[in-house]
Amino acid sequence: MTASFLPIDLNTWPRKPYFDYFYYQLKTKYNVNHHLEITALLNSIKKRQLKFYPTFLYLITKTVNQNEAFRMAFDENGILGLWNFLVPSYTIFHKDDKTFSDLWSPYYTGFNDFYTTILHDMEQYRDIKGIRVKAGRPANFCPISALPWLSFTSISQDTYSDSDLLAPIIRFGKYYQNMEKTLLPFSIYVHHAVADGYHTSKFINELQDLCREIDDWIDS
Repeated sequence: MTASFLPIDLNTWPRKPYFDYFYYQLKTKYNVNHHLEITALLNSIKKRQLKFYPTFLYLITKTVNQNEAFRMAFDENGILGLWNFLVPSYTIFHKDDKTFSDLWSPYYTGFNDFYTTILHDMEQYRDIKGIRVKAGRPANFCPISALPWLSFTSISQDTYSDSDLLAPIIRFGKYYQNMEKTLLPFSIYVHHAVADGYHTSKFINELQDLCREIDDWIDS
């Protein structure tokens, strides 16, 4: 896919008063934490002998790209606009020295192409150290990371200085059993200028649907 950036016409954009309020006046970002049910998803990928991490990266990125609110950004000239899609920028862990690296991969709409590409990149860069190990990360990226050691109930984050990043920052933790269900801690850090509670709830509900309606995407 070829990335394209569409500037927003601020004179006709219905959200402009909300964007201005939460970006310039009451500067607001927020976390929403939720526990996704992944029982059917785990059963399905185990039968197919698939790995969980690249599979879940696909579901997150697919959901991001279904929602315009999470594809907004400023271009290099400070113009507000909308990417036609985002690529995943995700963490890999180095067991020997307990450090991590950021790695990005292209986005493919079909699961098989996406999954194969993620596996290839993780294998190629697994022993390379540094915060960013793959050059050329495009501007249309979404940061995603995992905490596979902890089934957290809540997580939050902040930065010392303001950032113009409008894409969500996504974290997920160690899945666990609760009665007959398998649950996954999930957190999304959102800029209120582009997304309200409705948009974030929509995102999480769509991600949950993908975890249950597996036949709709897994053989694509």
